[in-house]
Amino acid sequence: MFTIEYVPELGGALRAGMSSRSCVCAAFETPESGAIDTRTDAERMKRLLRTCCLLLFGVALAGCGGSAPKLSKLPADAVVLAFGDSLTFGTGAQPEASYPAVLEKLIGRKVWSAGTPGEVSATGLARLPSALDSYQPKLLILCHGGNDFLRRLGDAQAAENLRAMIRLARQRGIDVVLIAVPKPGLFPSPPDFYESIAKEFGLPYEDAALKAILRDNDLKSDIAHPNAKGYAKLAAAIAALLKKSGAL
Repeated sequence: MFTIEYVPELGGALRAGMSSRSCVCAAFETPESGAIDTRTDAERMKRLLRTCCLLLFGVALAGCGGSAPKLSKLPADAVVLAFGDSLTFGTGAQPEASYPAVLEKLIGRKVWSAGTPGEVSATGLARLPSALDSYQPKLLILCHGGNDFLRRLGDAQAAENLRAMIRLARQRGIDVVLIAVPKPGLFPSPPDFYESIAKEFGLPYEDAALKAILRDNDLKSDIAHPNAKGYAKLAAAIAALLKKSGAL
């Protein structure tokens, strides 16, 4: 919301505030030294309003100047590694309905599934180097942390393990996409650290799909896992993110 304030006691000042960004800019017009200002208050306000609108437009552009994280284009023969726990394994559906299997068909690239049911992030971190060396992926899709929440191991530990996994991939020149896992509850939602990590490393990030799926009884097989329809929606959301990020 923008607010405009005309302040005649300041020589015809017009102040504009942009409350949504906590930014305030002010434009002042005063007569040149020795000149007589014959303009009416209405004329001064009209001219100052134009000036202030230009200033506010510049502030808005500066605040929106960042670009979305980008990925390298995936060649037709590129390998994608989906790494995680039971959500990647496809618990709650047949193997051909898991999200990696559906994603492979959607993007026309080989997608290997390296999901281990029940795995916590510390074990995933220990397992990741051998998986990267074995599959030699161009892209890593990282979806981990849910079992840390179920076992109440703490957000901080899961966050640090995810950071370490991302560094391992980056050191090998592998792009990473991060999938946020919701905490169980009446209204499952992912912890804030997923978004923080995505911003920290400049990663494409999907945080809405699993949250929506696990809030819809028609899309889940139990409290923590999608069914075939849910995995299909997750795969479609990841495919859309890959396209938006330039990988496809």
